[in-house]
Amino acid sequence: MSDEAPEGRPLRADAQSNHDRLLTVAAQAFARDGAAASLRAIAQEAGVGIGTLYRRFPSRESLVEAVYRNEVAGLCRAADELIGEAAPLDALSAWMERFVDFMHAKHGMKDTLRGVLTSEDDRLRTRALLCEALATLMDAGIREGLVSSGPDPYDVLMTLGGITLIAEDRARALRMTDLLLNGLRARTPPVDSLVVVDGRDG
Repeated sequence: MSDEAPEGRPLRADAQSNHDRLLTVAAQAFARDGAAASLRAIAQEAGVGIGTLYRRFPSRESLVEAVYRNEVAGLCRAADELIGEAAPLDALSAWMERFVDFMHAKHGMKDTLRGVLTSEDDRLRTRALLCEALATLMDAGIREGLVSSGPDPYDVLMTLGGITLIAEDRARALRMTDLLLNGLRARTPPVDSLVVVDGRDG
């Protein structure tokens, strides 16, 4: 039986599971091996046949584009999910880690993506969506008095992107994002900096 759904209708549960697993495995493979990663190996690791992969994604380019769009959508969803699961700074840290993994996968696919994502409007729309997700996380921290209200989310997003470009590996990128997160923390004056005047803090 084919796992294809009629146009406009959702996939069966097992077919959707195969689809999602292929995208997850492919993202890891592209981050590790680049866009030339073996499609047969991706299918095998995902637990499906190569025919299933090609039914879902007729070409390498279609798989690369699907992985990219799925990763962007996952990052956007993650903002609200993380806020509901963790304290604001922990949620922001976890999102930054996911962003690093997204960018590593994107770098692995960059040559193919150049031929797939040819619209500047598409790229700008993606950037705006990611900026909105990051702003959601930063706003949660600002409301709790844990994140400074000064930094522009767009600037923070661009800094994250720059980190992934210059870091030699994932571990270094995560150490650098920790430095960025520390810079976003709201600052309070140390207790011993307060001067007491006539019994009052001044």
